[in-house]
Amino acid sequence: MKDKSAGSGAVRWPLEASGPSATPWLNILKKCLAVSAAAVVVLAVAALIFAGWPGVGSVAFGAVVVVAFFGLSLLVGHLYGRKNPSGALGVFMVTYLVKVVGFAVILFTLGTPTWLSGPWFAATGVVVVLLWQATEVVTFSRQRLQLYNDPKEPDA
Repeated sequence: MKDKSAGSGAVRWPLEASGPSATPWLNILKKCLAVSAAAVVVLAVAALIFAGWPGVGSVAFGAVVVVAFFGLSLLVGHLYGRKNPSGALGVFMVTYLVKVVGFAVILFTLGTPTWLSGPWFAATGVVVVLLWQATEVVTFSRQRLQLYNDPKEPDA
């Protein structure tokens, strides 16, 4: 059955560009934090069983480094994206450069603490990075950003 009011399916008047969409970055950050926190709890329990409290500290430190590194971009994207959504990509690139240099300086300056358990720190880093990236990609791919306003009837 064909809808006779739809014509050929094309809109008979021009579409207007939509207004600004809400930035998705804070929502992505929340979901990434939730997934990462669940993984960290599991890793911390395993570290406590197999390596004791130094293992738990290593898991916590590894998680803080990864979450700070990746969360900073999403937070900056959220704050800047509200003011200038089209400039968010440039801000992400600058933030990434600052993070790489800043975290490298911090980690090389601190050195390796004596209590740090390398395998637990590395395992946490790998697990949290993989889960964070997967959650970020899946959450972003499910965003529905309106490009055009719904068509309006032309004035008579």
